[in-house]
Amino acid sequence: MFISVFDMFKVGVGPSSSHTMGPMVAAARFLDTLRGSAFTAHGLKARLYGSLAFTGIGHASDRAVILGLAGFTPQDYDHEAAERVLKQIAETRTVTPEGLSPLALDPETDVVLDYGDPLPGHANGMTVAATDRQGDVILQETYYSVGGGFVLTEAELARGKDTDDGPPVPYPFKSAAEMLEMCAREGKSVADLKRANELSRIGRAALDDGIARVWQVMRDCMDRGLEAHGILPGGLGVKRRAAAIRDRLEAERGTNLAAPHVINDWMSVYAMAVNEENAAGGQVVTAPTNGAAGVVPAVIRYWLDHVPGAGPSKMPDFLLTAAAIGGLVKHNASISGAECGCQAEVGSAAAMAAAGLCAVMGGTPEQVENAAEIALEHHLGMTCDPVRGLVQVPCIERNGLGAIKAVSAASLALRGDGTHLVPLDAAIETMRQTGNDMSHKYKETSLGGLAVNVPNC
Repeated sequence: MFISVFDMFKVGVGPSSSHTMGPMVAAARFLDTLRGSAFTAHGLKARLYGSLAFTGIGHASDRAVILGLAGFTPQDYDHEAAERVLKQIAETRTVTPEGLSPLALDPETDVVLDYGDPLPGHANGMTVAATDRQGDVILQETYYSVGGGFVLTEAELARGKDTDDGPPVPYPFKSAAEMLEMCAREGKSVADLKRANELSRIGRAALDDGIARVWQVMRDCMDRGLEAHGILPGGLGVKRRAAAIRDRLEAERGTNLAAPHVINDWMSVYAMAVNEENAAGGQVVTAPTNGAAGVVPAVIRYWLDHVPGAGPSKMPDFLLTAAAIGGLVKHNASISGAECGCQAEVGSAAAMAAAGLCAVMGGTPEQVENAAEIALEHHLGMTCDPVRGLVQVPCIERNGLGAIKAVSAASLALRGDGTHLVPLDAAIETMRQTGNDMSHKYKETSLGGLAVNVPNC
């Protein structure tokens, strides 16, 4: 099992990795298939099912599909260009992707949110089709957006989630137990194992530059959120709060007014800044998803700006350790809110952040595993019930509390020697089972919980 650090931390666009980035990626993949096809297409159609349909408007899933079919991808998304292209498509009912002839696409009728039965493979399913001049389907593919911006075709999903076609890595581990055994046998840290695995696939310069870019995008996103004011889009009237809270915290510096617990407010405001940017459709890094994108960067910022002895030279170890834990969760359970609720998103993010923080603060592999387990265990059962299908309430504040839990988990683990009762593998399996048992109302459909008990109009 190998999931790259750059799979867990992908540069993309808000508000959702599974509902915005995923559909855009799927649409772009279909264009590649069409470019290699012998068929001559005249038009395009897409149909979204399950959670993609129920919260599609709030997550801009329909918009993402249209832009994907026009040739946009999350990693190089340009908001101003997208707005121009969407306006043009609405007027011409045509998309002009590179390498293909102009294709008919009516945003009003050719992108359908289907509220019937979901597709069998995953709650986030969609089909994309090419049609001839008579409107008959000449090419069609089914895609599943399985969380964190990962997209699988129907065939890929059937082959198994752990399919990896690359060369073998030196330290393959599919469980935390295997990871710890390798660390002990080789005398290496979790970050050492992960780094060696990454270097077996890409060069050192590419790895270092990629990690530096991930943190730069994370920090830029946070900084924008800490400066921005106004109302978030979507109709709920949610006010951006991060900038105002940061200003008040800055005003208290150096005074006797601040209680010790105010450090929690700093962690929260860092996370909220990221998720307010995500909710506004800005550039964000999946960590491991957009809905949970604030937790890891908030903990990193806390460590860098508030912990004595912290320094950027250890940043790669933080992100590599976090990615190793996130890969275990994804491989053995899920990072998708539509599959396992918010325990799979903010819970996974907190486990990743706790592990990363523990590692850079000198934790042993056993303490790192313990930190991740503590953080995940205390998110078990958390539902995903976004009001109006927007990644705003309760998502923005939830990232702040996830960051606080992550720091607390790392601190508790560092106070011990790494021995503990519940293994991380057991917590991950419990999360998977809990997600399977959870009603679909609480898995990113906005059909239960806060989504139906809070006025949203």
